[in-house]
Amino acid sequence: MLKLPVVLLTIGAVAAPAEKAPPTAKAADARVAITATLYLGKEAVRAQLGSDLDGYFILVDVNVAPMGGEPLTVNRDDFLLRSFKDGQKSQPFAPSQIAGRDALVVSSAPDGGGGVMTQRGGPTWGGMGGPPLRLPGSDVGVGTAPSDTTASATVRAGGVQKEDPVLAVLKKKALPERETRQLLSGLLYFSLEGKYKPKDLVLEYNSPAGRLRLKFR
Repeated sequence: MLKLPVVLLTIGAVAAPAEKAPPTAKAADARVAITATLYLGKEAVRAQLGSDLDGYFILVDVNVAPMGGEPLTVNRDDFLLRSFKDGQKSQPFAPSQIAGRDALVVSSAPDGGGGVMTQRGGPTWGGMGGPPLRLPGSDVGVGTAPSDTTASATVRAGGVQKEDPVLAVLKKKALPERETRQLLSGLLYFSLEGKYKPKDLVLEYNSPAGRLRLKFR
């Protein structure tokens, strides 16, 4: 009986494509060095959290290293994710704003209000005390010209509602906020409406020495 060469039996394994590494970016100044890794899309988010967060969030894993021998106060609100594609921007969401018991739900409804300016998107959703998340939908008028939408808000109270299990994961993996002389690492949770490529996005950080811009490649 003929025997197949071993090389033929292993060809499939050799030909399998390597998994593509997520986009990264780096920047540094006299006070801090930052490395950021971008997780864009439902599959990438699910791989990090076990949930895709319904496709509304972008994750950035950051390493923040103080420089110059001085302590650095790390605050998530010093970060901003900006889109070159359409000018949208987002500060990080706190875990409780994404999966907490008390969330602010804002929706659009017909109205006779008006606006000379329009904002993209329809309903918005966000946690108490933080920036709202605008969900996909029609344009919303703002100002004095006629419009057919208005926003109404309700609070999703905790009460006896069970806590979303993803909240514990979001808290565990979030970038810590504190003063440090050591490297700090963790996730930042952003939301921008629409679809983006890594080259469309830049992470900005307000360092004590100035603003750093990290462009993903």
